[in-house]
Amino acid sequence: MAPKSVVAAVPKAEKVAKKVAAPKKSADGKKKKKASKAESYKVYLYKVLKQVHPDTGVSSKAMSILNSLMNDMFDKIATEAARLSRYSKKPTMTSREIQTAVRLVLPGELSKHAVSEGTKAVTKFTSA
Repeated sequence: MAPKSVVAAVPKAEKVAKKVAAPKKSADGKKKKKASKAESYKVYLYKVLKQVHPDTGVSSKAMSILNSLMNDMFDKIATEAARLSRYSKKPTMTSREIQTAVRLVLPGELSKHAVSEGTKAVTKFTSA
């Protein structure tokens, strides 16, 4: 037979779990819907702008265009990396496929800088 302290503790834990799991309701008694936030690169683009030109601003229209550009570039690089992964018949997309995709998608000097920054980021990530 189990000790009484263990048996007595189980119902309390279940009650606590039920209280935590209860959905939140608004004033009229209906369940609240959590507003989903759309992902974007806007914060990161702004941070980079301030690093390069601290006294320069950007309009919301320009920021929207830059965000679309970033989404498009991400899609192109990811698609190319997936294609390379399929060609090599490997199920995993590694940094090697990403690096090759960047070399294929981006032109000349831009690809060299991107590969350099990517290598630096991967090295920092793996060492930490």
